[in-house]
Amino acid sequence: MASAPQASNLPIFYKDLVPLNSNEHAKLRLKPADAAPFLKDQHAVPLTIDEFVVAQRFVPIIFSAGDEPVPLALMGLNEGVNTFLDDDGKLRGSGYVPAYVRRYPWMLAKLRPDSDELSLCFDPTSDTLGEFKKEGEALLEDGKPTELTQNILKFCEDFEQAAHRTGLFMKDIKEMELLMDGEVAIQVPGNEQPFVYRGFQMVNEEKLRDLRGDQLRKINQNGMLPLIHAHLFSLQLMREIFQQQVEQGKMPQVKAPEAVN
Repeated sequence: MASAPQASNLPIFYKDLVPLNSNEHAKLRLKPADAAPFLKDQHAVPLTIDEFVVAQRFVPIIFSAGDEPVPLALMGLNEGVNTFLDDDGKLRGSGYVPAYVRRYPWMLAKLRPDSDELSLCFDPTSDTLGEFKKEGEALLEDGKPTELTQNILKFCEDFEQAAHRTGLFMKDIKEMELLMDGEVAIQVPGNEQPFVYRGFQMVNEEKLRDLRGDQLRKINQNGMLPLIHAHLFSLQLMREIFQQQVEQGKMPQVKAPEAVN
C-alpha cells in the first residue's frame, strides 16, 4: 500500500532544489496558493509525531514497509489516489494537510557534504515562486530576508526538529519490536471477495499489551504511548477512505482481492 519516500536525490514532490541567494534571487516573490496539484496523485505523505494527535482525526496513520519505516498519513488506499483533493488539487471540505506538504517548495538542506550546516532551499519549478510584478510578497529586501522569509525559515527549522523527534520515536518502536505487517480486508456488496490492502506496518496491539512494566513506564513517561494510541485509533478511518474512493469513482476495476504494495 505505502512505501517510504523514493530513494532518489530529492524527496517526493521536489523536482529541483537551489539555495536562496540574495544576489540571484533579489526579485523573487512568493504568491499564495489555494491548491496543491503536486499532491493530488499522492496517496501517502510523510508525517511527524508532532502531528499525530491532530492528524488522527482525519487520516489513517500507518508506517511504511521495509527496514527503515517512517510514519505516513494515508490520503488514499490505492497508488495515485488522493481522496482529499479534487482534480485541481484543492482540498475537499475539511481535512488535515501534513506539514511536509505545507513546507513545499521549501526545505533545509546541506550544501556541502563536509558540513552539517543547513541552508534554506526551494524548488524553482514551483509556480508559486517567480519574479512577479504584481503578485505575491518579496522574499528579500536590500539583500536581507523579509519577515515572510524569516517565517518560512522558522517553519522549516521546526519541521527538522520534529523530524528528529520522529526518528527517535521510530528507533524506540523498532527496538521494542512493536511493528507488524498490516492488513485490512474490506467487503463490498456485490463482490464475492473482499478488497485486501497490505504493504504497510502497524503497531501490534498484543505486543503492546504484553510489554514489561519498565518498558510500559518508559513509553508512558516519554510521551510515546499517546502517540501509539493515536496511530491505532486512526486505523478505523481506512474504511472511510475506502468509501470516499468508491463515492469518487476511484476504485480499481477488479473483482478479485486487491493487494497494493
